[in-house]
Amino acid sequence: QVHLQESGGASVQPGGSLRLSCQYSEAITSSYCMGWFRQAPGKEREGVATFGPARRINYADSVKGRFIISRDNVKNTLDLQMLRLTVEDTAMYYCAADPLFQPCGGRTPSASFTYSGQGTQVTVSS
Repeated sequence: QVHLQESGGASVQPGGSLRLSCQYSEAITSSYCMGWFRQAPGKEREGVATFGPARRINYADSVKGRFIISRDNVKNTLDLQMLRLTVEDTAMYYCAADPLFQPCGGRTPSASFTYSGQGTQVTVSS
């Protein structure tokens, strides 16, 4: 059974850092495409970063150079290190997985996955 659980969301000031973590079930194998997407109130979902098979990594232009995605297939964790946060990063962040490569294969990270967690809130404000 596929299960994903996010943690690490918090309120921080602009310029601060956060590390989100996602613990996923063993049903999600190393062949799955995994990633993070976010959704702010009144806005569409936005793909943030993906980590696919063969360590194919992709970032949204809005977070490139500030966010780092990492994956541990032994511990079954997918992390998102977020640096130099801005108020535009405020959103609910979701960990996601898909048995197909498609969400990891585009020019930009997809926000459409078969499975996702309940989300963790990140608020950036002064």
